[in-house]
Amino acid sequence: MRRSRVLMAGAATAALLFTAACTTDAPADTPDAGAAATEESTEESNESGANSQWFVQADYERQLAQRSAVPEGPADQPWLQAIDPEFVDTAQYAKEGGKKLCFSNASVSNPWRVTGFITMQQQVEVLKASGEISEFRVSDAADDDNKQISDIQAFVEAGDCDAIIISPSTTATLTPAVEAACESGKPVIVFDRGVNSDCMVTYIHPIGGYAYGADGAEFLVENLEPGSKVLALRILPGVDVLENRWAAADKIFSDSEIEVVGQEFTGGDGAKIKDIVTQYLQRGDVDGIWMDAGDGAVAAVEAFEDAGKPYPVFMGEDELSFMRKWQETDMTALGAVYSNFQWRTPILAAQKIWNGEQVPAEWVLPQSPITGEDLDAYLEANKDMPSLHYAKFGGEDLPGYPEAWTDR
Repeated sequence: MRRSRVLMAGAATAALLFTAACTTDAPADTPDAGAAATEESTEESNESGANSQWFVQADYERQLAQRSAVPEGPADQPWLQAIDPEFVDTAQYAKEGGKKLCFSNASVSNPWRVTGFITMQQQVEVLKASGEISEFRVSDAADDDNKQISDIQAFVEAGDCDAIIISPSTTATLTPAVEAACESGKPVIVFDRGVNSDCMVTYIHPIGGYAYGADGAEFLVENLEPGSKVLALRILPGVDVLENRWAAADKIFSDSEIEVVGQEFTGGDGAKIKDIVTQYLQRGDVDGIWMDAGDGAVAAVEAFEDAGKPYPVFMGEDELSFMRKWQETDMTALGAVYSNFQWRTPILAAQKIWNGEQVPAEWVLPQSPITGEDLDAYLEANKDMPSLHYAKFGGEDLPGYPEAWTDR
């Protein structure tokens, strides 16, 4: 299982650049997301999908199977659940008294990461109140690899971190820094995005990109008639978790009678999304929308409204602006989820490690979409939250709720 953690670093890097917070070590000539034009979309489409290097059959099959797996752990605490865990001993790290916890964060550069970091801070407050954490030291790399490498080096050189949590900005570039942290003898916890190493005590992430992309594609196939036309809206090319999402969807669409009329890169720009959808509607009907991230979903819906067209079957995300639009329009839709509650897990993993308890070597968290049956309940539970909040943030029982999230 530990060997699979290296494979999963690419296949299940836990986050999106915009709404689910993912970056990768893309080639230097990767086009700027905001400037990606239709011609670039067409060119990149030849290098993506189920027939590309981004699709690994074994990873795809594993992630799709994990969606129906029954996780171990408390039913009411999904952030402590784990799918098919293989546990490692942590007795060597047991320590009493207040501990200093150090966190190297890739960034808080988008709403998904902001939501998660607030949840993390509130979980820290619980352990501070119990005396288990004496100090929570945070460095923010602002999505800069070099700064994060320096931040991790500073934690290692200080020598006083009782555990180091790392959310890497990119995979390959941050691997040596993570390995250096492991060599310091301090317990290292990696979450959200992986690295090409298994030196850490635990690597925490939701199921992965294949599962996310497949959830939406399967929903569209099930709710559209054969021959229906689907438009795929993607953030940008060359990002592993996003490519995995599209690869899974491409395979499912290819095996169905659905016609994908185009896949377009949007840079997550709402105005561009609206313009692209409008252009496709001028050419003919679009029956379904698949998105590799929910950012800008409302703009896509508004394009149908402006064109006077029926609402499509829609794959969005658990971001509240989309969910509220979904409820308002009564669309047939699905809210894909890349479990934001994972931001609690590294803090609780550190607590377990300090207690000498076993933790999963690869801590795979559950990841399930929000359906139409769930919609009203999740919106009611999050009625006071801002539009850029994520429904499955998992912080309702933490101190500061709801003000810590509403006053962001």
